[in-house]
Amino acid sequence: MAKAGYAVVTGGAVALSAATAKSVLGVKAPSGNGIDLKKFRVAFDGVTATNVPVLVELCAATFATNSPGTNSTSVTPVQVYGRAVTVGATAARTWTTEPTVLTVIGEFLLSPAGGVVFYDFPLGDTPDSAVSEGFVIRCNAPAVVNVRASLEFERC
Repeated sequence: MAKAGYAVVTGGAVALSAATAKSVLGVKAPSGNGIDLKKFRVAFDGVTATNVPVLVELCAATFATNSPGTNSTSVTPVQVYGRAVTVGATAARTWTTEPTVLTVIGEFLLSPAGGVVFYDFPLGDTPDSAVSEGFVIRCNAPAVVNVRASLEFERC
């Protein structure tokens, strides 16, 4: 299989409600291949330094319900490197009803006051999904704040 990399972004601010978990960005593999997650980015636009940190979760998702585009806003994966290969994956942002089943595979706290994280998985340590499954970034903020996020992945 040809090596090809893709990215999805929120493309705008996603509003978080206080004390409510929200899936802000996710990607689902097609039926013919899985997804090898390479990188993710998360950034908040808050300005109050005393606000309590946001819980950011990276989740593996089966998408048993609410696949990208269902109770969410579809976003289009774009190819960022490699041979031109149709992605086949679907992606979305800002779910109004959470997708299932989500399994947290990583979590951290991040300041909502301009907090930002850029994470590139080390070579050989990238999480991958089964076919027709994928990944979601979910956030739970104690106070109202906006978030932007991105995911970069390859087919596997």
